[in-house]
Amino acid sequence: MENLKSNAEITWCPGCGNFGIFTAIRNAVPILEEKGISRERIIMTAGIGCHAKIFDYLNLSGFYGLHGRNTSNSEGIKIANPDLKIINFSGDANGLAEGLAHTMFAAKRNQDITFILHNNSVYALTTGQFSPLAEKGWKGPSTPRGSYEEPFNPMSLMIEAGATFVARGFAGDTKHLTDLIVQGVEHEGFAFIEILQPAVPYHKWEEYRDRVQYLEKEPETYCESIKAAKEKHKFTIGVFYRTTRPVYCKELYGDYNPITKSLSKEVRMERIRKILESK
Repeated sequence: MENLKSNAEITWCPGCGNFGIFTAIRNAVPILEEKGISRERIIMTAGIGCHAKIFDYLNLSGFYGLHGRNTSNSEGIKIANPDLKIINFSGDANGLAEGLAHTMFAAKRNQDITFILHNNSVYALTTGQFSPLAEKGWKGPSTPRGSYEEPFNPMSLMIEAGATFVARGFAGDTKHLTDLIVQGVEHEGFAFIEILQPAVPYHKWEEYRDRVQYLEKEPETYCESIKAAKEKHKFTIGVFYRTTRPVYCKELYGDYNPITKSLSKEVRMERIRKILESK
């Protein structure tokens, strides 16, 4: 676990919920290795925001993206080398505001990506503007009279968009969260994991701890999943939806991998020469 921690100074606020996510991902990687997924195959991406600092602190290979655009980076990496396992870190603003279209289409395509949503319901790094998941009435620097907007329901949104694994965890229960991350990475398809985590200058742990409840039973059908996502408390955690359908890169390539099965320069030049001679 410790060798997954880089030497970068951690600058999250003391008590930030991101520490719980950081612990869970560091716990998950060794478990995944025991299951045959080596850390060399795990690639992380991040956007812009407090969530993205995890990129600096985790000792894994990866790619930083522009604000909201790291999901498209994840798609490109997966299409380039389908053997890789992609963990896409995103804040609720990064992934569901600037990056909403990218997130929706990655789910629609059933890209084999694990999308980890750090949900603190605020643009925390840029000092507290309300986000697409901020509760109606929430008062912050950009909404001193309270937000007038209804928040997205990220769970039902992702199910309806086409995600094939949809779950919610809590940064205050790292054991449960570790298990969700392991399941998400093992899942073949678009795995969306919303993680409730307070940004302590704007939300306190007490707002979460007293309200978190566990899903009693994993829904068995699409309709049951949609109903649970829409009717259960927003602090209900667990796996809400799980199904199988073909992933994008296999629909595109079959078993072909453009990295490991690429043609040598000599073979490519010979084929070009034959094409030119046939003209």
